[in-house]
Amino acid sequence: MSSLPLALGLVVLIWLSGLAGHFTPLQEWPALALYVIGSIGLAIFLGRNGGWESIWLSGGQLRRSLFWGGLAGLVLFVMDITNTVLYYKNGGAPMVEMQVLLVHRSLLYLFPVLILAEEFLWRGVLFSAMIGRGMNPHLTVALTTLLYALNHFAVAPVGMLERAMMAMMAFPIGILGGYLVLKTRNVWGSVLVHMITMISMVLDIFVIPQMLF
Repeated sequence: MSSLPLALGLVVLIWLSGLAGHFTPLQEWPALALYVIGSIGLAIFLGRNGGWESIWLSGGQLRRSLFWGGLAGLVLFVMDITNTVLYYKNGGAPMVEMQVLLVHRSLLYLFPVLILAEEFLWRGVLFSAMIGRGMNPHLTVALTTLLYALNHFAVAPVGMLERAMMAMMAFPIGILGGYLVLKTRNVWGSVLVHMITMISMVLDIFVIPQMLF
């Protein structure tokens, strides 16, 4: 079976699980678990059976990917910190629910695993499968970015406002990461972009509010 139906099938299962969980005491936790375990598991399955190069976890232009990923990540880092400072100075409310999740439930330590799961699914398995089917490259970047952003509404166990804020943060990651993997056929530059952006997000939540209030 090709990787495209498997990736899309996983996305559907994640979204259905998130929708069902939203109306139960379990909330979106089952969907989040399926998202992380399923994405990494699918990448490992496809990589071991079809070759890591086929899903862009190996091969391609690794050095070029990491170089431009580092630069793109730094640009997003500066933009995010700047926007966050302006957001708080204009009366924006801190992301209290994310603080609770990251600190009291210790999810901060799982961020690297979550980033790998997201990149393996959206910019690895799904992206490479779409390109392999002959889909327009720009449309592929747009669709994978849109699905990635919308996915935050299915798996984030926080209020809708904070989900929307995370979805907004996802768009530049998806666009820059998408074009990086498109040009280099290697996902690790996009992983680096995501890692740097997550560092800025941690500063957004924990450091900047303390400095301003």
